[in-house]
Amino acid sequence: MSISFDKALGIHEQALGFRAQRAEVLANNIANADTPNYKARDLDFSAVLAAQQEKTKNGTFALNMTNSRHIEAQGLGNGDESLLYRTPMQPSIDQNTVDAQLEQSAYAENSVNFQASFTLLNSKFKGLMSALRGE
Repeated sequence: MSISFDKALGIHEQALGFRAQRAEVLANNIANADTPNYKARDLDFSAVLAAQQEKTKNGTFALNMTNSRHIEAQGLGNGDESLLYRTPMQPSIDQNTVDAQLEQSAYAENSVNFQASFTLLNSKFKGLMSALRGE
């Protein structure tokens, strides 16, 4: 009897990866808060979650290969299609859409969610380890 990590861990592994990717995007927004014409970006967790659930429901995502020399694509679900521009609350003179307080708040919230996902995955791994040991 084999253990399937996809079934054992569920969507939580992808959620942890998403949280790490979102932390990079938010940190980039904070770093460019004073850059003229910089447009703040963010990731939509619910859209990414729905896409992941749709992929798992319908099986794996694949491309049609029209030539035997084509290279198989990997990781198409984590591309820039989920990276959206943020709508500014208040326009600025230099056309920068970064609101530093909003970005810091989103970064803190993302950090808490990352830690929660990490703790959940850690407990799942501990459960798998105790099952393997026969405890």
